[in-house]
Amino acid sequence: MSKFTLKPTSKEIKAYYARMGEQRQLGLTVEGNVAPAFADLLGSCARQLGYRLNEQHPLKVNGRSLRLDGAVLTQYNLRFGAWEAKDSADDLPTEVKKKFAVGYPKDNILFQSPQRAILVQDGREVLDVALDDPNNLVKVLEAFFNYKAPALEEWEAAVAAFKARVPEVAEGLKELIEREYKQNLSYKAAFDGLLTQCRIAINPQLSPEAVQEMLIQHLLTERIFRKVFDNDRFTRQNAIAQELEKVVDALTSKEFNRDGFMRPLDHLYGAIEKTAADIRDYNEKQDFLNTVYEQFFQGFSVKTADTHGIVYTPQPIVQFMVKSVEQLLQREFGRSLADEGVHILDPFVGTGNFILRVMEEIRQTKPSALPHKYAHELHCNEVMLLPYYIASMNIEHAYYEAMGAYAPFKGVCFVDTFELAEDKNMPLFVEENTERVQRQRQANITVVLGNPPYNVGQANENDNNKNRKYPKLDQRVRETYAATSKATNRRALFDPYVKAFRWASDRIRDEGVVAFVSNNSFLDGIAFDGMRQSLLKEFDAVYVLDLGGNSRKTKRGEKVSNVFDIRVGVCITFLVRKQDIMPRGGRLYYAAVPETGSKQAKFDFLSQAVSLDGVTWQPLTPKGNVWLTEGMRDDWATMLPLGTKDGKAGRDAQTIFGLSSLGVVTSRDVWVYNYRDDVVEENVTRLIRNYNYEVFRYTHEKNPPAHIDSYVNNDPLFISWTDRLKQSLVKHQT
Repeated sequence: MSKFTLKPTSKEIKAYYARMGEQRQLGLTVEGNVAPAFADLLGSCARQLGYRLNEQHPLKVNGRSLRLDGAVLTQYNLRFGAWEAKDSADDLPTEVKKKFAVGYPKDNILFQSPQRAILVQDGREVLDVALDDPNNLVKVLEAFFNYKAPALEEWEAAVAAFKARVPEVAEGLKELIEREYKQNLSYKAAFDGLLTQCRIAINPQLSPEAVQEMLIQHLLTERIFRKVFDNDRFTRQNAIAQELEKVVDALTSKEFNRDGFMRPLDHLYGAIEKTAADIRDYNEKQDFLNTVYEQFFQGFSVKTADTHGIVYTPQPIVQFMVKSVEQLLQREFGRSLADEGVHILDPFVGTGNFILRVMEEIRQTKPSALPHKYAHELHCNEVMLLPYYIASMNIEHAYYEAMGAYAPFKGVCFVDTFELAEDKNMPLFVEENTERVQRQRQANITVVLGNPPYNVGQANENDNNKNRKYPKLDQRVRETYAATSKATNRRALFDPYVKAFRWASDRIRDEGVVAFVSNNSFLDGIAFDGMRQSLLKEFDAVYVLDLGGNSRKTKRGEKVSNVFDIRVGVCITFLVRKQDIMPRGGRLYYAAVPETGSKQAKFDFLSQAVSLDGVTWQPLTPKGNVWLTEGMRDDWATMLPLGTKDGKAGRDAQTIFGLSSLGVVTSRDVWVYNYRDDVVEENVTRLIRNYNYEVFRYTHEKNPPAHIDSYVNNDPLFISWTDRLKQSLVKHQT
């Protein structure tokens, strides 16, 4: 970390004293009035180091829930320092003693009132200064932000090194696994059995490489889970981990020694484990593990992360959504998340943040309801191994913290949520997992909430990174969202996040609430006109909070901020369906967070609003199926279109053009376009030669692969594949 410096004449310091002067003139002296000015100053200083200030930061000490006025968090979500604000009437030294008496941290904490600041580091007071002098304010801030935490520095270095080494170690494991598969018969049998289970439970087209990746994830991370959570029982108690351990036992039955192979990473694991041991607060331990999860996938499996839209949902979004669902249930149905009979489902649970926040809401509303809800009415699904592990442990430990007794969480299923729409009755990995899925299927779900995957698909066929097709769910999209669309290109309607809306809309049946944070392209995208129409027909109220962030729509030189580190825009959507209202009227409400605000400013907006009741909503009256109609002329609907699907099909249609097409489509422009005809000829000749070679290779394969995607040479310099060309290859066409 670079050394933090500040000057008494800096704009941040001047702005702070100017605001405090205004507060004094208005006679505003209580903590709620004076604390925001210091919070802005702390936040500005933190950003200079790549850190951030998280206000109202939760803390648990010896089972007791506390809340810091602020915590400065590193880019890895570890607490660097704490801040406690007091007002002019408080005796600061007395307040310090009170806070330490109930267990507040002593490593790096700043106590501040308008007149005074006390800084405690490593359990001792290092500064006590009057803040009427800007030099003293600078002195205490520099001391606070230049604090050296050995474990923290070691952790940051370890995470960077771990991320860099993960691909190398994973590749070594992959080679070892492939070698053992050829020579270790017990391992081959165990692996083939696991592959069969996974294909039945997750994806019939699942490749052996994907199951190899699951084993590698398990081998690389189970030690972290055991050490971070001090839980050696996990791999023995978790149903999915048990099955993987059987395969690992077979893998290590001959020459391979797990500890020996992982020994080169001992110093990296050691730093991670040492840092985890120093984290006493479980909320921070969960943040820690979420960070390991994100860093792992960034270093280990970029394609897996991309296909599944791996995005960790920030706490301000989670808190806002859960609180909003509670408000909607109370206002629209006279019910609560804590009420018996209200089943809650997160179909894309990730690391468990939404379920954890629901549990906290239940505790706050009706503590006695949590055991029943935990055992019977909280449900979630995950299709990826690593987040499934983390979610299981997070949820179980949160329950242990709340109730003081351990109970396994039987509401988490290792399953592809979209596969549940296919109505297949089959074993889902192991018997216990199958029973959980069947129990969830039979539940009358009232609330569906979460963060659906957002990836629309691979950039080109050579990426070999397709999103999966789901026949019945895709058909539901076709007969609803696509059927009424006037768009010619409706490919975007098969984005996973759109399928998530379709699936959730069907899953809550006659009554309930759907709450998703998702891609916001459906708000104004041409292809989504049918989806917009369907949402208003199928629900009684639709609330959309637009968080913006679409960098593809910005003008040159403009900057936008996104609540996730992605380029597509984001919104939070609440859908309400009431059983006794027919036909449905589809009230539409819209609000937008200022696009010019920073990511933190958007989080602050959500925190200050608390729930949707704290948002000023604008009722919208759609024109046709257009929701965002600002600037649209009233006679838009009467204008003659350039072309329509009816016109293209030869049916009667009032259009300017009756014929339309995509024009010349090569799907490999880089090969067949050039300023020189001799270069084009050379490229096309090479393309044909390489394709014919692949046909020859495939034709003479003794054991043709089940999946052509993983068989062909995907180097874009060798050939430019399309799905049709791969089909021709399978048919041996030259």
